[in-house]
Amino acid sequence: MALTIHPFSPSKTPTAITTISEFPRNPKSLILQQCKTTRDLNQIHAHLIKTRLLHRPAVAENLLESAAILLPDAMDYALSIFRQIDQPDASAYNVMIRGLVYKKSNWDAIVLFEKMWENLVQPDEFTFPSVLKACSRRGILCEGEMIHAQIVKCGFGPNGFVENTLIHMYASCGDLEAARQLFDGMSQRDVMTWNSMLSGYAKNERWEEVVKLFRRMQELGIQFNDVTMISALTASGRVGDLELGKWINGYIEANGLKGSLALATSLVDMYAKCGQVDTARRLFDQMDRRDVVAWSAMISGYSQVNRCREALDLFKEMQESNVEPNEVTMVSVLYSCAVLGALETGKWVHFYLKKKKMKLTVSLGTALIDFYAKCGSIDSSIEVFDEMSRRNVFSWTAFIQGLASNGEGLKALEYFKLMQEENIKPNDVTFIGALSACSHAGLVEEGRNIFISMSKDYGIKPRIEHYGCMVDILGRAGLIQEAYEFTKNMPIQPNAIIWRTLLASCKAHKNVEIGEESLKQIIQLEPAHSGDYILLSNLYASVGRRGDALEVRNQIKEKRIKKAPGCTLIELDGEVHEFFAEDKAYPNSKEIYNATEEMMKQIKSAGYVPNMADARLDAEEDDKEASVSHHSEKLAIAFGLIRTAPGTTIRISKNLRVCTDCHNATKMISKVFQREIVVRDRNRFHHFKGGSCSCNDYW
Repeated sequence: MALTIHPFSPSKTPTAITTISEFPRNPKSLILQQCKTTRDLNQIHAHLIKTRLLHRPAVAENLLESAAILLPDAMDYALSIFRQIDQPDASAYNVMIRGLVYKKSNWDAIVLFEKMWENLVQPDEFTFPSVLKACSRRGILCEGEMIHAQIVKCGFGPNGFVENTLIHMYASCGDLEAARQLFDGMSQRDVMTWNSMLSGYAKNERWEEVVKLFRRMQELGIQFNDVTMISALTASGRVGDLELGKWINGYIEANGLKGSLALATSLVDMYAKCGQVDTARRLFDQMDRRDVVAWSAMISGYSQVNRCREALDLFKEMQESNVEPNEVTMVSVLYSCAVLGALETGKWVHFYLKKKKMKLTVSLGTALIDFYAKCGSIDSSIEVFDEMSRRNVFSWTAFIQGLASNGEGLKALEYFKLMQEENIKPNDVTFIGALSACSHAGLVEEGRNIFISMSKDYGIKPRIEHYGCMVDILGRAGLIQEAYEFTKNMPIQPNAIIWRTLLASCKAHKNVEIGEESLKQIIQLEPAHSGDYILLSNLYASVGRRGDALEVRNQIKEKRIKKAPGCTLIELDGEVHEFFAEDKAYPNSKEIYNATEEMMKQIKSAGYVPNMADARLDAEEDDKEASVSHHSEKLAIAFGLIRTAPGTTIRISKNLRVCTDCHNATKMISKVFQREIVVRDRNRFHHFKGGSCSCNDYW
């Protein structure tokens, strides 16, 4: 008989026809190698029925393998063939179970295994690894334990391949103790066994255990492979074990394994996570080829050490290299955009995600929420949050923190309550967001209740950050004495940040005695910062003690305390521009300074009065006004005014707490130039509009 096979072609162009003059007695190669489409399978199936060759188990299994594993979208066909077999043996079941697992129909694979058991078909050593893999993927420990019992009953317990799969199943289902017990009980362990245990620890993020187990392999002289080293390098990066990472690097070089893309990428990732970003970049540049994982590892490395400009530059190179980014890439890029306040770049990333129809996963959604919130675009954060079909505690936390830092304290608390109603258990960071919301909204009692609820209802022990939030809540509300007592009675030693928070409250509410004590405590805890002295100086000035105010400022000069340089970022047309106070090295600086002078002139006419107390400490009396006028945020705002259309919102990011003069000036600029201005400083967001600020002049 002549059988004609029509090779698959997606086009309508006529294709060559392969003619087989005689159907072979053993059709295995024909079925497995030349059967390319369901149509081919139909023809062969019909012939096997006609010639009764289908009744041969080996032939039927070949047909099943072609349909269940080799051909796409032919699983239903495979099931129909399987049902026509009168008494399928273990091999037929094995093919079907393997095919279902391969096609990710893991539950169906488990059900078919149970059917096999019910039909008294004895499983063999090839049955259990596939069905255990299905249990691993579904995370069904109880089913896995039952199958383990059946393995022992069938006498396959000592089988190395089966034991390796059991270790993987227990580890994947979270029972690492059972996995380790199996591992320790094995009389012989090959590299696959060690890899299964290492992989189990890695999957459960037990990185220290991965490192310990790998070192044990070294001690015993166990030969390892690429998979082993990738697990060990990943763990080295997570725990910061640079010594082990370097040893593996040396081993790779000594054994000529640098050509492995996976190993090279793991090295880049390890060095980046250990803070050796320049070494990671050198290795990255040496790679002959780079896939999306390699690019993502390097971009992530830059973002983790806040070298965010370089992260975005590398992302641009990645696009020019025509490498499609994945979810990991986008999360790192969005983080970098958030740090830089690069709203336009981040918005382009969001557009790209939509264009490519990438699923809004929990990780991507959370990154977008955080990005928009840190760029002061809280309405966009709300839109993303509402679009997410699934949210975890990190999504809720990022959203609550974003609302709080953007002055939406009441709304943040509404979502905090809604989170609990939806049975999402808040973590310690969520409580920082909720307490910050109380602080910004002036909700003292709510803050007290949330602080108590942490340990009482959720068993979360307050950290220094939570105590700091409570000091801020009490201090903002003018309860300075209570805030001081709270600080003194803390079960852990207050740090300089807490005393600095109290000092800021003392300045706002003119409490000199506790303000003086706060500065004393700060000086004892860490090197002095000029900002702390300036706060006390301004406090003295606010209560009429100008002599003391001058004395404090003189101390700054005498002790040669240097002020951190003010730096402000503004993004325009996808490019981030950086300004420093009184810096004229910037391109077009003459144009920018002229624009700044004109801006200051106009707001002066509207009633703005410069606050000379915020001038550079070493500025001469005649230079103080110029010093104040040329703070980095004023330069950035002036640049925004001349480079954007009227009515456009101006967004800037400042590395320090915004000073009183710049705060007053920005309020006036928003009114005179009819612009909304969003300023992110070290502590929070300030949304300026029509001459007022969202912080209500308390920051």
